[in-house]
Amino acid sequence: MGIGHVLDPAPPDGLGRALASCTRLLRAAARAAAPAPDTGTGSGTGTGPRHDELTLYEAAYLAGGPRRVVELTLLSMQRQRRLMLAHTGWATVVDPVGRDPHERSVLGAFGPDGQSPVPVVRSAAARDEAVRVLAVRLGAAGLALSDAARDGVAGGVRAVRRATVLVLALAAAALGVPTDGTATTVVLCWFALPLLLTLGCLAIAGFETYPYSAWASPAGQRLLVSLDRERGRGDGLAAVALRGSRVLADPSLRAALS
Repeated sequence: MGIGHVLDPAPPDGLGRALASCTRLLRAAARAAAPAPDTGTGSGTGTGPRHDELTLYEAAYLAGGPRRVVELTLLSMQRQRRLMLAHTGWATVVDPVGRDPHERSVLGAFGPDGQSPVPVVRSAAARDEAVRVLAVRLGAAGLALSDAARDGVAGGVRAVRRATVLVLALAAAALGVPTDGTATTVVLCWFALPLLLTLGCLAIAGFETYPYSAWASPAGQRLLVSLDRERGRGDGLAAVALRGSRVLADPSLRAALS
């Protein structure tokens, strides 16, 4: 059996899968990068919101989604000594009165004794109405990606990764067939195109679609970059909103929120 007969069915399937998955990802990325329609909030024009107009809750959502909003709320309350965060991962309420919707959603996630593991509080508060309202407001302003846009890009990335694995598997199978040196070179060249296509597509999508956050639209990402340059250094609340709890200097707080 000749090497050409062995390999003929494989490359078209691998190349076709690679082309289809890359096309899906690029289309999803293009939809995610498209400017939001002007809803009267100024998001579709050059007079949209500035980075210094973002609240920390809004910056946290754009940078890290609902989970980051809850972590910011927990840390803010802890710094005001209205809530205690232990390195063991438990949180204890000190002041049971919330001063804004996000604090009230966090307090509502605690049990009747005012104590709860941080992951339980975070999960419950991240699904609260306060976060949904925040997401809708940012989406209407053209700063946050819609659920459909995020799902589309994520699905496209998964499809390209699966195609990459398929191409590698087909190449490995083809190389396992005994051949001379010339045929091996042909095999490598045959599979190089779909492999370069998928890997290049993943690299471009990662740079173009997620230069800062998977939650922010291109307009929202630009605001985050500006805010990061101005206020994102150190371990302040702005730094936590932008980068998460990993920027905290206190290891016990990092452990509590990890």
